[in-house]
Amino acid sequence: MNIARGILRLFGWSVSITVPDYPKCIICVAPHTSNWDFILGELAYASVGRKAGFLMKESWFFWPLGCFFRAIGGIAVPRRRPGSASLTDFIIEKFRNTDKMSIAITPEGTRSRTSDWHTGFLHIAESAGVPIALGAIDFPSKRIMIEQTFTPTGDIDADMRSIKAFYSKFTGKYPDKFTTE
Repeated sequence: MNIARGILRLFGWSVSITVPDYPKCIICVAPHTSNWDFILGELAYASVGRKAGFLMKESWFFWPLGCFFRAIGGIAVPRRRPGSASLTDFIIEKFRNTDKMSIAITPEGTRSRTSDWHTGFLHIAESAGVPIALGAIDFPSKRIMIEQTFTPTGDIDADMRSIKAFYSKFTGKYPDKFTTE
């Protein structure tokens, strides 16, 4: 048994990751209501011997945390600056120029309640030609799962409705901070 799996079991969490180990994919993760989601997600993916990168606010990348986050796959997300390339374009280019890359993205983009989920991950998946693995962290059942793959259709609104419908059955650590409406 690896350390990550042992830590999760110690605290009563179960993990079910049945999607293939794609060479390239986006792991869409929700609900995202707590910083614990990051820790649990990293442990869950490591528990099955996989590694994924992740996006995180640039402000978290101060010394020494920045070194640690980069070492475990962190990509600092800067505030949008006039004239700079978009984050979406940057990630698409990274996918195109690498043979192996998995990246976890929280479509809510915040730990606060919002119905306005970001669509960049859908644009990235479609433009880069990579699948989206739907990952959920359900606190009441203490289950972390990635059991379904979603392929974008190009209809962003319809795709987002489908993805939100999938996540509507899960509950975050702070239920009042999550909505799929």
